[in-house]
Amino acid sequence: MSLRQVVARAFVLLLAAATFASGQTLADVAKKEEERRKAVKQPSKVITNEDLKPVRTPDRPATAPAAAPTESAKPAQPGTAPPADASAKPPAPGAATPAKPAGEASPGEKKDETYWRNRITTVRTALQRNLVYVDAMQSRINALTTDFVNRDDPAQRAVIAADRQKALAELDRLKKEIEAQTKEIAQIEEEARRAGVPPGWLR
Repeated sequence: MSLRQVVARAFVLLLAAATFASGQTLADVAKKEEERRKAVKQPSKVITNEDLKPVRTPDRPATAPAAAPTESAKPAQPGTAPPADASAKPPAPGAATPAKPAGEASPGEKKDETYWRNRITTVRTALQRNLVYVDAMQSRINALTTDFVNRDDPAQRAVIAADRQKALAELDRLKKEIEAQTKEIAQIEEEARRAGVPPGWLR
């Protein structure tokens, strides 16, 4: 027997042994599966939609009705006037409340040295402040005038002209205030002279 024949027979024997072992293993598996099926007495239950009961949501508590607004809390109707205060007395027909001029004493106020000095000092301080503002405003107007002349761009000239016009209006207002304050000082001095006030109280 040659070596090739020996190798061929050995291969056939190994193949037969593998086939036998494989067949025995498959048989064992089939037998175990059959025993498992016999051990299961009842089939597993299949869950359907009927077995799923709907979950009941809790009822919401009833909302308490809002309390009706009281008479005082009710909004006023359009076109109606608010209720008048019962304690307030209506003014007498034809009666007018006179306006108190600035700087004058109220009824019963004592016109002593402090009164006259404070009255004229208040007006003099406002006058001096306006005089300073006039100088500053005049300087600004002069600068804007020079800038307007030296500009060639029409848009820039329009802006400068508008600023200059505002400055002129403010200067005019300050001059009117200065004129009124000067007259008020003269009026206070004349009133004090008639009341016999010493000149030193107005210094």
